[in-house]
Amino acid sequence: MTVRRRLRIAALGGGAMAATLTLTACVGGAGPVTSTSPSATADARSPLVAESSPTATVSAETALWRTAGAPAALAGSLRVPWSIVPFADGTRIVSLRGGAVLEVDASGSTRTIGTVPDVNVGGEGGLLGLAVLETDAEPWLYAYLTSWSDNRVIRMPLVGEPGERSLGPAEVVLEGIPRAGNHNGGRIAFGPDGYLYIATGDAGNTGASQDPASLAGKILRVGVDGIPAQSNPFGNAVYSLGHRNVQGLAWTADGTMWATEFGQNATDEINRIVAGGNYGWPVHEGPAGDPAYIDPVVTWTTDEASPSGLAAAGSTLFVAALRGERVWQVDVDASGALSDPQPLWVGEFGRIRDAVIDGDELLLLTNNTDGRGSPSGDDDRLLSVQIVEAAP
Repeated sequence: MTVRRRLRIAALGGGAMAATLTLTACVGGAGPVTSTSPSATADARSPLVAESSPTATVSAETALWRTAGAPAALAGSLRVPWSIVPFADGTRIVSLRGGAVLEVDASGSTRTIGTVPDVNVGGEGGLLGLAVLETDAEPWLYAYLTSWSDNRVIRMPLVGEPGERSLGPAEVVLEGIPRAGNHNGGRIAFGPDGYLYIATGDAGNTGASQDPASLAGKILRVGVDGIPAQSNPFGNAVYSLGHRNVQGLAWTADGTMWATEFGQNATDEINRIVAGGNYGWPVHEGPAGDPAYIDPVVTWTTDEASPSGLAAAGSTLFVAALRGERVWQVDVDASGALSDPQPLWVGEFGRIRDAVIDGDELLLLTNNTDGRGSPSGDDDRLLSVQIVEAAP
C-alpha cells in the first residue's frame, strides 16, 4: 500500500452524504426549480441546477467519520447484487446483475419492483450501477447496463409508494459506451453540481483510454438528459481520461471528487478527479512521477483491494474491496490522504462490491456469488453499520 501525502489545505466547499439528489436549487436567480421530468431543463446542456450553484451546502466541514460496531445483515439471499441507492423514506433500491431491481424496506424484506430490459449478463457485464433523481413528482431511477451491443445509461420512473413501487418505461440517457467481457466500468452518481457522472472501463482496448473522442476508459459528465455539460474540457461527455476501469465515485464534504480504479497486475488506485485530468492508463499503472499525468493518491497491490464501490462521509472515504475482502477507511482532504488507510473486517464478509452512506449508516453489498461463490448464487447480503463523527 502506498499513500501520497501533501500539506493539508482548508476545505472550501460542501459535499452531500446522501446518494440521492433533490432538485430545489436556484437557477439564474429565478427561484426554486422543480420538474416532473428530467427533460424540463432551463439549459439543454445543464442539469436542473445551475453549474455555478451546486446543491451541496458550502461549509468548512472537515470531520472524520468512523464505524461503530460490526456490520449487521439487513437482507440476504441476494443474487449477485451490484449497486445500492437509499431513499429518505428508509427504503433501499438494489440492482442485481441479472437485470432485476429490488426494493428493501426497513425491516429487510425484499421485493422485485421490475426487470431492466436488454441486459446482457456476459463476463463482468449486466445491470450495474444505479442512481436516483428525486423530483417533486415521481423519482427517476438511472441505471448503467451492458446491452447486447454496448454499455449504456437509461432512466425509468419509479412509480408508486414505498412497498408498491414499480418501474416505468425505460428511456436511453447515453448509449455507445464500448463493452467487452471485462473492464465495463459501471458506477454512476449525481455530483453536488447536479450533473450525472458515469464511470467507464477501457473495454479491453487500452488505447481508447487516451483518446478524448472515445467514451471508454473515462469519467463522463452529462445533464439529466444525457447531454454533455457545456463546460466539459473536451467539448463532449468526457470529464477525465486515462482510466482503466473505474468502479467507485464519491465526493467528500469539501466538494472534492474521488474515484476508485482497478489496476492491471500490480496497482489499484484512489484518484482525486479534476476536470480534464489524465490519469495515465495505459502509459502508466500506478504512480509514475510523470508531469504529463496525475498520480493516484493511494495505491494498493491488487490482492489488498480490487476496489469497487466508494462512499464518502465528511472527509473520510470507505472503499469496498473485492479481492481484498475488506473495507478500506481513508481520511483525505483536497490535497491527498491524511494518514495510512485502515482495513476493516478483513475476510469476514468476503468480497465487498458497493459502499454507500445513508445518514448515519454505512451500507455494504457483498459479492461472493459472481462465479466465485456458492453454486446457488443467492447468498449475498446487504449489510449496515453505524458511523459516528470523530475529531478532525
